Amino acid sequence: MSSAESPIPSVDLTARPVARRSKAQTRISNETHLLACAEAVFAERGFEGASTALIAQRAGLPKANLHYYFPTKLDLYRRLLEDIFDEWHTAADSFDLVDDPVAAISGYVRAKMALSQRRPLASKVWASEIIQGAEHMQDILVGRVKPWMEGRVKVINTWIAQGKLAPLQPQALLYMIWAVTQHYADFDAQIHALSGKRALSKKAFEEATEQVVALIIRGCGARSEAGPAVA
Repeated sequence: MSSAESPIPSVDLTARPVARRSKAQTRISNETHLLACAEAVFAERGFEGASTALIAQRAGLPKANLHYYFPTKLDLYRRLLEDIFDEWHTAADSFDLVDDPVAAISGYVRAKMALSQRRPLASKVWASEIIQGAEHMQDILVGRVKPWMEGRVKVINTWIAQGKLAPLQPQALLYMIWAVTQHYADFDAQIHALSGKRALSKKAFEEATEQVVALIIRGCGARSEAGPAVA
């Protein structure tokens, strides 16, 4: 067979897309690792006390690698704040999934308590930024948190009008939920000192969660169509 008659080599059309997916997955993995390390450093030192050098050291990477993904410390910090809000936003999905205040509020409280247990440093980063005047996240508060909160307020007011909740200020209810659930993250050192334990056991945390749920449900007078959910 002449060279002109040689068969055309086959081409694996899947090779290039697979390479792209692998590169994208690597990027996601690296960014996730850097965000976790940044969360720890920002929680310990605050925005001003943290540095990209410290975060890179915690991540076990050269500083240049960190700046490849996040050009500045502020870029990294802002991305972390956005990530924290996204997770807290998801925790409130129960408000949109059910029209029962007991189920919705209980689900939200349990989700927020679980986040305080699983990701306490994130809560500390958020709290520290707020305490310092929220200089680096005013647009997040106004552009994302405020509309989100207004949506929840509308749902709560509807439940009040339907007689499913006691007359109350919806904002006060949400602030109470945030304060109580995030207390288990922001003030964990105090909780451990007062309880005489280095950390709450899984059972102790579950019991604390159900106590918080019961207190909030009773406090806001929440009722479901099936009757009271918390004795």
